Amino acid sequence: MAKHEEGRAEVGISEKKPTDSNNFKMSGGAKIPFNIIDTALSSLKNSQSFINSGMDIATKTALDLVESFNDEEDINSMEKVMLEFAAMDRSLNNYIRAFEETVNQVKREKPEIIPDLENLVQEKLTTIENKNSDSDLKSNEKYVYFMDQLKEMKKQFRQISDNDDETIEQIDEDIAVTRSQMNFICPITQMEMRRPVRNKVCGHTYEEEAIVEIIQSRKQRKKKVRCPKMGCSHDDVKRSDLVPDEALKRVIDSQNK
Repeated sequence: MAKHEEGRAEVGISEKKPTDSNNFKMSGGAKIPFNIIDTALSSLKNSQSFINSGMDIATKTALDLVESFNDEEDINSMEKVMLEFAAMDRSLNNYIRAFEETVNQVKREKPEIIPDLENLVQEKLTTIENKNSDSDLKSNEKYVYFMDQLKEMKKQFRQISDNDDETIEQIDEDIAVTRSQMNFICPITQMEMRRPVRNKVCGHTYEEEAIVEIIQSRKQRKKKVRCPKMGCSHDDVKRSDLVPDEALKRVIDSQNK
């Protein structure tokens, strides 16, 4: 009986409890709570949606200003706002990247002593930020979209200044001619677009519902989608390449008023 109990004791000593894959145990018995770190990173990534919302609001505000024939200075101020948002977006992405790379490095190397994660992240962040440049901000996807939409709006709704020699009637006539030359017809439905989206790759516009339906249908058959605009050679239209053409939508809505 004693031997049996002793055997059970020996087995009990040799048994290992399953470890939490989200916690890395060091030689001294301490653990790095990677699950908590992952939760914190997830919260950081979620906060990016607030930056995106701010940039969307700034874009719509700028388009409103153009449509209402406001001063160029007011419109330019929205570009500065967009650059500030782009800077915030870059800082957040840099921090997330630094944290993720540091955590992955620790998991890979499995050090004997718990490292100072805060210090390691700061070192990694400094290295990343040293590569920053002003061009980074202007290549931000939402900033590029903002500038593109602003340019399109200005083509349609010309700005009136105190020093402009043209009369309001002449300007209205120019706008009317420009609008009449624009193609508001979807190449798929052959009807006037209500929710136009533009392909970032080839620049052509389509009715959102129509092009999405084609993409989904072709995807089920594992086939690519050729741009439905006659003469376009782009043969791989993706849903991720489609962006709302707010400027065109406003012009269409304005014409129909």
